[in-house]
Amino acid sequence: MLKPFKMLDDAIEKFSSVLLITCVVGMLFFSVANIVLRWFGIGFMWIEPLVRHLVFLSAFLGGVLATGRKTHIGIDIIGKYLESKQNWVAHQWVGRAIALISFVSLAWLAQSSIGFVKVEAQYGKAAFLGIHSKYLVSLIPFGFSLITYRFFFLLLKSFFEEPGAGMEEHMTNTNKEEA
Repeated sequence: MLKPFKMLDDAIEKFSSVLLITCVVGMLFFSVANIVLRWFGIGFMWIEPLVRHLVFLSAFLGGVLATGRKTHIGIDIIGKYLESKQNWVAHQWVGRAIALISFVSLAWLAQSSIGFVKVEAQYGKAAFLGIHSKYLVSLIPFGFSLITYRFFFLLLKSFFEEPGAGMEEHMTNTNKEEA
């Protein structure tokens, strides 16, 4: 049952990784090229907006990757307490609650951002290189949708895992990082 969802999640992971690397290399290339071209009195007005949008896309892609690896930003006092007490069942339910709340919140943000893209399509204009601003702001629902799916998959996967599976290894790695 979980296999098609896992395949899609793995594809999102690979796609996001490749696209993130491409964005970082592109940002580096265009930023350095812009600096070098300024030495010769040459400037392209489209480079800085392009780099800004690549940074924006990179932030979403980083969120997609962090979510899949469960390394996203979180304040997990209860989870850490339950880990220390090795109460794996309660820890798993807290993780499920976090994944569910995150999934619902991000689904709402993705839906809202689609509305924003529709408004931008109606009232926006060409931003740079003739690219309409609706295409640029469509990065927002794209990013939110990918992160939403990753939380959905984490929630779904949690119902097929044994409570505490892999937690001893996680705690050993955490203790090594703290040392």
